[in-house]
Amino acid sequence: MAELDLNELKRRMEGAINSLKSDLAALRTGRASANLLDPITVEAYGSQMPLNQVANVSVPEPRMVAVSVWDKQMVGKVERAIRESHLGLNPITDGTTLRIPLPELNEERRRELVKVAHQYAESARVAARHVRRDGMDSLKKSEKAGEIGQDDSRQLSDKVQKMTDDTIAEIDNLLSGKEAEIMQV
Repeated sequence: MAELDLNELKRRMEGAINSLKSDLAALRTGRASANLLDPITVEAYGSQMPLNQVANVSVPEPRMVAVSVWDKQMVGKVERAIRESHLGLNPITDGTTLRIPLPELNEERRRELVKVAHQYAESARVAARHVRRDGMDSLKKSEKAGEIGQDDSRQLSDKVQKMTDDTIAEIDNLLSGKEAEIMQV
């Protein structure tokens, strides 16, 4: 039971890291990225859909994102969704293609993005700590029920703590890399 438990905890901690990676990839730096528009959803065919399900997103130039909308009637909705996304983007419509030039980031905007990156990282740390807490609670219950001995419990709790420490170190590493990327002029 305990071994399966460790694998499940590891999977959940990796989930926190993967979530952080996708959040950080969507944060805008000075370079264009197709992931930049991932958080945007569009009102399409009666429901909210991710932008990449109604259009093709590409990066033709380092400071430009192009969105090719598949359905002509969706162009206005896609444009509105991008404008209202709080990413500070102003698309230029050209038929069924939206060209989105990325403006230079000023110092103030860079600092705001760093704060957002820190919030994402803190959420990932909290998620990792929740996984640790669940694992420790499970170990205590198993020990109380007599399913595992005190020595095994202590050994497994050390492994859970090491896993948590490694996860948080990786989160901090991802954050410092993104911070450097954002602040680079």
